[in-house]
Amino acid sequence: MPTDYGYFEEARLGKPYDLALLRRMAPLARPHRRLLGWSVALVLLITLLDLALPLLTKIAVDRFIVPGRPEAAEQRPAEAAAGRRLAVDLADPEAAAAAGRYPDLLRTEGAQAHIDFAELPKLAAEDLKRLRRGDLAGLAWLTLAFVLMSAAGFALNFAQAMVMEIAGQRIMHDLRMRLFAHIQNLALEFFTRNPVGRLVTRLTSDVQNMYELFTSFVSFLFKDLVLLIGIAAVLLALNWKLALVSFAVIPAVAAASIFFARRARDIFRILRVQVAEINSRFAETIGGMRVIQLFRREEANYRRFAALNHENYLTGMRQIRVLAVFMPLVEVLAVVAVALIIWHGGGRVLDQTLSLGSLVAFMAYIRMFFRPLRDLAEKYNILQNAMASAERIFLVMDNTTMLAPPPAPEAGAPAIEAIESLSFEQVDFAYVPGERVLKSVCFELRRGETLAVVGPTGAGKSSLINLIPRLYDPTAGSIRLNGRDLRSLPSGLFRDKMALVMQDPFLFSGSIRRNIFETDPPPDPGRIEAIIAAANLPGLVARLPQGLDTPLGEGGSLISSGERQLIAIARAFARNPQLILFDEATSYIDSQTERLVQQALTRLMQQRTALVVAHRLSTVRHADRILVMNRGRIVESGSHPELLALKGFYFRLHQLHPHGA
Repeated sequence: MPTDYGYFEEARLGKPYDLALLRRMAPLARPHRRLLGWSVALVLLITLLDLALPLLTKIAVDRFIVPGRPEAAEQRPAEAAAGRRLAVDLADPEAAAAAGRYPDLLRTEGAQAHIDFAELPKLAAEDLKRLRRGDLAGLAWLTLAFVLMSAAGFALNFAQAMVMEIAGQRIMHDLRMRLFAHIQNLALEFFTRNPVGRLVTRLTSDVQNMYELFTSFVSFLFKDLVLLIGIAAVLLALNWKLALVSFAVIPAVAAASIFFARRARDIFRILRVQVAEINSRFAETIGGMRVIQLFRREEANYRRFAALNHENYLTGMRQIRVLAVFMPLVEVLAVVAVALIIWHGGGRVLDQTLSLGSLVAFMAYIRMFFRPLRDLAEKYNILQNAMASAERIFLVMDNTTMLAPPPAPEAGAPAIEAIESLSFEQVDFAYVPGERVLKSVCFELRRGETLAVVGPTGAGKSSLINLIPRLYDPTAGSIRLNGRDLRSLPSGLFRDKMALVMQDPFLFSGSIRRNIFETDPPPDPGRIEAIIAAANLPGLVARLPQGLDTPLGEGGSLISSGERQLIAIARAFARNPQLILFDEATSYIDSQTERLVQQALTRLMQQRTALVVAHRLSTVRHADRILVMNRGRIVESGSHPELLALKGFYFRLHQLHPHGA
């Protein structure tokens, strides 16, 4: 038994191609390339500041805390072996006086005196401070520079985050509008095969995941990647041998990242499907709550939802296990890199071929180097989640379940000012290939005529009426308006001249006014009053606390079926159509409300062309012509008296329902 019920989301997407998906996302970012360019420029400035801070630490150690070592000790090991010495400027009177008190420890060489660092503990604290006053001043200036650069880094990071957030919000806005517009243009066939909850997931949480991609992952791509490259370049410049030692763990990090990325991708893909299924089940439960409670299906429905929720929980735990292994593994590899630096670099400091400041800078840089790598687990989370969402979004965007667009209009083709005739010519229609619902249907509806369509349930009456506004296209044959195939006309050209009153009318959750008069500009008060009166709505409007501005609840749930039908008729009046289509408009209402609806329908049909699909024969007695359908075919045609005189299929229907009920 199939489990996907035709839902396109359940299709196996196959091997992921992240780069292909990223290329498809590029056009979304193109309109905002200026913002993204500013973000990249800010990232470069932030990277330069981040790279400069450890260099300040190196300068502080080598020049002011432990000075005296030649900068190129690796190239001059003999000089480095002579030991580090502190140089004292004798031009400073206080420093010269302090140096004069220790003639045995300081050796004078011209305008400078030198003392070995090993001898410094023998100096008095005050004298040591005087001798190193220049070093203390240098440290003060470096501290100020450090604070200023840190503040500048904060400001630049704030600006970069704001720019990326603005770009991400705009991209998400554009993507959601493109997806919404695309979904609106899909044919009804698409919506009959795909539940609302899944489509809502595509438009909400999946788009939000794409936003996370542009703000977080793109930030990583430009910021952290540039930082990693910059750190690698600085480490190689400081000491290429020690840099290569510290890079020894990078292949292990890369291998672990690739391995866990593949595992995470499948998990996130499953999670997106399961979230959509949860949304669909919840939406279905809310919509069917009346049936669930009436038939006492709460416990069974709870068990089904619990099973679905438990599957989502298990998949979430798989995701956690992957990340729980990956993140500590990166931490361990970072510790290994630090240990290698301490072992190799410490030995070189001891033999005085590497300065202590360089070792300290290496430690700072390697911690900075692994910071983006530690964040990689979170970035994978965002990336894989976004890739799974992108697949689903593009699956909707790629769906071509649309009615064929009309060809370019022919030069000199007459405009349709009025509906003169509507004809079906050998029309076949099937929702599922090979299972025809309509078979060789032929008839013509002339201007001002009222045509009724009757027949048993499943005869194809509603399918026939759905073809007229081109909600579907016929499988074979053609439907012609004023002699022109509907498929050759823009849908707006003829839908503006039609109104459909359905068997179970759909109302929006806003007010009565919004459901009837949502036009631009709104009609004047006199016309509003006339439409309300013609639709037999004054009683309902007077009874409601806010009149026309009373909220109706979702789907008009706060009023009865008959009242919803009257509002639908008023909506048709407000449209002032030339062709009225009724689809079982009195099926679900009581006899008293039916009288009001029939009166409103009679007023609506006056001086208009009408096609009425009816189950109750009492509603079609006065039609100009009646089509009798059975099993997708028109089996009889004529007026009410003519069909009774034939004593055929219509006659038997009338015998079964002698009062038209």
